[in-house]
Amino acid sequence: MLLLSHLSRVPKKVALISTHYYAFPTLLKVVCSYSGKINKLFGKSKRGTRYLKVIFHDFPGGAESFEIITRFCYNKGKIEINPVNVSTLYCAASYMEMEKSVSGNENLFELTEKSLEDIRYWTWSELLDALRLCQNLMPVASSSGVIDKYLDSLIGRVASSCETSPCPSTSSADSSGLRLSCDSKSTESLRNSVFRATWWFEDLAAFEPFLIETLVKQMVTKNLDHGILSKFLFYYQKARFSVAKTMDEKCKTMETVIEMLYLLDLSCISFKTLFGMLRVTLNLKISKCSRNELESMIGSQLDQASLDNLLLPSPVRSSYLYDVNLVLRLLKSFISKGVCCIPLTRLRKVASLMDLYIAEVAPDPCLKPSKFLALVRVLPESARDSFDAIYHATVMYLEVHSGLSEEEKMKVCSGLSYEKLSSGACRHLAQNKKFPLKSAGQALITQQVKLKNLLQETNQASPYLDSPCSFVDTENPGNEDQQIVLYAGKLDLSTENEKLKEHLQGMQWRVLELEKACRKMQNQMAKMLKSRVSSHNSARSLPRLCS
Repeated sequence: MLLLSHLSRVPKKVALISTHYYAFPTLLKVVCSYSGKINKLFGKSKRGTRYLKVIFHDFPGGAESFEIITRFCYNKGKIEINPVNVSTLYCAASYMEMEKSVSGNENLFELTEKSLEDIRYWTWSELLDALRLCQNLMPVASSSGVIDKYLDSLIGRVASSCETSPCPSTSSADSSGLRLSCDSKSTESLRNSVFRATWWFEDLAAFEPFLIETLVKQMVTKNLDHGILSKFLFYYQKARFSVAKTMDEKCKTMETVIEMLYLLDLSCISFKTLFGMLRVTLNLKISKCSRNELESMIGSQLDQASLDNLLLPSPVRSSYLYDVNLVLRLLKSFISKGVCCIPLTRLRKVASLMDLYIAEVAPDPCLKPSKFLALVRVLPESARDSFDAIYHATVMYLEVHSGLSEEEKMKVCSGLSYEKLSSGACRHLAQNKKFPLKSAGQALITQQVKLKNLLQETNQASPYLDSPCSFVDTENPGNEDQQIVLYAGKLDLSTENEKLKEHLQGMQWRVLELEKACRKMQNQMAKMLKSRVSSHNSARSLPRLCS
């Protein structure tokens, strides 16, 4: 803050005390002839005014900058302009409205603009110093456009240095002798090309986040390589974190980096590094918007993740072991554009990953049934060819959570697709006492339907067979009404149809074996139901016996 006051009894000179300037009649008259802002404030003031003051808030460059302006006015508009002070003079002239001279004096704003036309002749260090100085001249440095001038020059130099000339190709036979020497220099050439693309990282890592935000946005509009920009942002985040003194500084840096990464092509961003940033943000209180953007970038590439990436610890004061809610948000981001828009190979890859994750979190005693079911159902049923892995995870979950009610168990089992369970899994489910009775019965019914459909397909596959051949279950002679009828009749025994006949007969016997297995399972299930009912009745009658 600058305080400019008019005191009539003080000597006619400029006295500098801290950030307060005491300006006297002669000074006011001189400054008014150059500054439109001062002229508006004091130009019509009366001479007899004893106290007259104006307070400047956020004067660009503070007291030192104001002193340079007053010296310019006292020297009759003469001052040496160079890369060191041009930023201060330009911003101060803009703030003091010195674009037009009040009394026909030298126009400081025009003088600085002419000096800025020579930016292309500045050295790299002079350009960096000017940008660092602009960080202390905000917001005038931004509104006046001087930062844009500097960044435009800086981006042009970075872009020209990143351009690599293609390796010349020669098709003549004489060039074969040069291949050995070219191959020996390939590693060095690669190293040099990487350096040409990243040499500016360290110099720009010292800038404040708001300046980096403006820089990257302009680089994106000028089509700089997104892969290089993403590497720079990752480098910037690590460099700033190493010198950050407060958590607020880290949060601001992380939010800026995430926002800039969100502007880039996701295919050019390292997925591994994104997950590294996600782990860092677990201990930071970044904005919800930034967190959503980071999770969206990761979720859209979830098929590249591994199980270790997903096993993130739960937030502080949470009872469960892993952050299941975070994984659910990532999955929702993955399917946010619609399942129909995702290639089936990617969808099934994520489903396989989720099978591993669900098996890992199922033994957690604090995992609620609703969360377990949400993990199973977040992906569509079409994403899995088999639900055996989900079944085994459900077995583990029910074993750990033995205190669940029958209704809660049914809710957990509702995530299973019985049609996609193997015969072995169905048999295991029917014999598993941890599962509710309705679930076991549903599994058996589903297997029966599958067998009937298979029989129908077998019969439809051989319409040219006209002699029925009956296969009766010899182990259960009382079930003649459930015998399987297959058509294996008059086959043409020619050589070209012999293989087809053998294949059909093998299919018939496999269907017969499946039917026998299903009947065994039904008998076992009936015995289990009877044993459970009898044990339940005996448990009820026990108190009466003891009384």
